[in-house]
Amino acid sequence: MDLKSINWKNLDFGYRKAPFRFHARWKEGQWESGRLVEDDYIRIEESATALHYGQQCFEGMKAQRSSSGKVYLFRPEENGKRMQDSARRLMMPEVPLDLFLKGINEVVRANIEYVPPYGFGASLYLRPMLIGTGHNLGVKPAPEYLFAVFVSPVGPYFKEGFKPIRVKAESYFDRAAPHGIGHVKAGGNYSAGMLPVTKARQEGYAEVVYLDAKEHRYFEELGAANIFFILNDNTFVTPKSDAILPSVTRRSIMEIAEKDFGIKVEERPFGINEISRVKEVGACGTAAVITPIGEMLINDETFRFYDQGKTPGPITEKLYKHLTSLQVGDIEDNHHWLTEVK
Repeated sequence: MDLKSINWKNLDFGYRKAPFRFHARWKEGQWESGRLVEDDYIRIEESATALHYGQQCFEGMKAQRSSSGKVYLFRPEENGKRMQDSARRLMMPEVPLDLFLKGINEVVRANIEYVPPYGFGASLYLRPMLIGTGHNLGVKPAPEYLFAVFVSPVGPYFKEGFKPIRVKAESYFDRAAPHGIGHVKAGGNYSAGMLPVTKARQEGYAEVVYLDAKEHRYFEELGAANIFFILNDNTFVTPKSDAILPSVTRRSIMEIAEKDFGIKVEERPFGINEISRVKEVGACGTAAVITPIGEMLINDETFRFYDQGKTPGPITEKLYKHLTSLQVGDIEDNHHWLTEVK
């Protein structure tokens, strides 16, 4: 990928090959130290558990450039801890936190020129992943594993950027079962969502909002992001469920809302019967950052939020500006969430 050919202003959320990636392998009970490689293909056994039994998980992170040219990661330790949680649930060896941080820092340093310039709303997306490798046939944990990190310059996940999107509450397909693996970042959770989100996009919606698999009464999350609601009394509410991925971005927004702006925050089951109390809705996650939701279809009834869904709500916009300003170092990092890549 030629740097000169990149239009930083019009980047979409797509893959663009960068020069280097990081690989570390686990074998016979221990991790190797890992190294940078240039080959963007992975040689893997045809019987690997990652291919047959879905024994794999991943993370999503961003490196962003400040106005002074510094490059920052946002709460990387939390992504490392979440990958460890995913690994435990999927019977894979945990990637030690120091190895995780080494991998992402080395990859960003090696591809530092591919971190987009400040002011374009773009970032260098990091994809750490852990996959089961080695020869295996039965349904059991793999004998070997690969931890890898690759990067790609990206623009906004939703092409609309910070503009309201239309979503559809999914009443037929389920994202994850109660007591299943919805709370870990496993690839199977996303492959299961490809059909419903494709159908929704054909109907003119940007995403689907999944309801709980047991009763289809309570909101859970979007296919690629968590969700939050701003009630008429300005309370910030986000769903609570064992089937929801614990988003680093969502947790950060909750802290910003409560500690920086004094907004009442609730994490609890939130039912579709409460939607009439809502004045703003937003999607949040590493890729989505904060994306306002202006319109939602629930059981054939359309609900529109702030300004009839035409513009972002004021609280959603305030949280978005604060979070994005913090991530690029425009405001003081009172939470100590940024790590500079040197």
